[in-house]
Amino acid sequence: MGKEKESQKEPKKEKAGKPAKGGDVAEKKQTHAQEKGVPSRLFLHYKKEVMPALMKRFQYKSSMQVPRLEKISINIGVGQATQDPKLLDIAVKELETITGQKVAVTKSKKAISNFKLRENLAIGCRVTLRRAHMYEFLDRLISVALPRVRDFRGVSDKSFDGHGNFTLGVKEQIIFPEIDVDKVTRITGMDVTFVTTAKTDIESYELLKALGMPFVKRQEVIPTSSAA
Repeated sequence: MGKEKESQKEPKKEKAGKPAKGGDVAEKKQTHAQEKGVPSRLFLHYKKEVMPALMKRFQYKSSMQVPRLEKISINIGVGQATQDPKLLDIAVKELETITGQKVAVTKSKKAISNFKLRENLAIGCRVTLRRAHMYEFLDRLISVALPRVRDFRGVSDKSFDGHGNFTLGVKEQIIFPEIDVDKVTRITGMDVTFVTTAKTDIESYELLKALGMPFVKRQEVIPTSSAA
């Protein structure tokens, strides 16, 4: 009976070995280091140059008061999807190609007979970018996509909502280099909304301008006094 009890205890000692746990922890640290990757160059630019400049410009007492980008929301409306559902599938694939992230399909909330629209019908798609994906998309938008716009003269600065958020309208999806122009069957636009932690539009404007957003340069009109 004593020998049988010892044989039953031996497998338990092998399972509770400490070296196996140490190996698992080391593997988890390696995978975590691989997933962490290299930070975006625009994020490093924000940390090193934009934050000190904004603190000096608005005289913030703490670095936590400095406005920052919270998220970027991209929305595509496909009204003709009510007649041809394939147009929505194409828009979803193109938006996923541009952002590199899974896209959510938006549906109608009300039924409007004049537009042949029923309730809960898929009519668009949207995606929200945060953290590293957000800064990488903004970097590609400013450095590559916007310079490819035809007759580009700058981004309008009149699309702030009064709460520090800015919306940019893109008329053509072909300005992004990820889209193959030869395979495009229909030109679609999109709305890109930049959500920031800024409390005023002026702070948000200075933040986006410091990040590289090419706003329109407006000339100040100096009133001239007429000679008597």
